[in-house]
Amino acid sequence: MDEQKLIQQHLANERTYLAWIRTAIALIGVGFLATTLHINALPDMGGFGDKLSIIVSFSALFLGFMTIIGATINYYQTRRNINEERFQSSHRIIAFMTSVAVLLLVMVTVYLLIA
Repeated sequence: MDEQKLIQQHLANERTYLAWIRTAIALIGVGFLATTLHINALPDMGGFGDKLSIIVSFSALFLGFMTIIGATINYYQTRRNINEERFQSSHRIIAFMTSVAVLLLVMVTVYLLIA
């Protein structure tokens, strides 16, 4: 199939991919924010606070990395589906990102309640 006929779909796929990358960068930013907040604002929180800060930070970094991987896989699958003129909704990545957002929200809330 000639990709020129499907250029709008390919461009939309690229915009979606870049939006997921921005989301991943924001998740990674949450990890750095948690670490910076803990070190600068709450240094005397104790052992549990230190561990929780580390868990929040590494979880955000890991989830950001996994978002990049998932977005890249989704981009290439969607590209293939566009070229084959098939539609397949991306429900898995939506469910994953919902889980990620809820998990980070819970972890940051617990951290702030303890602080």
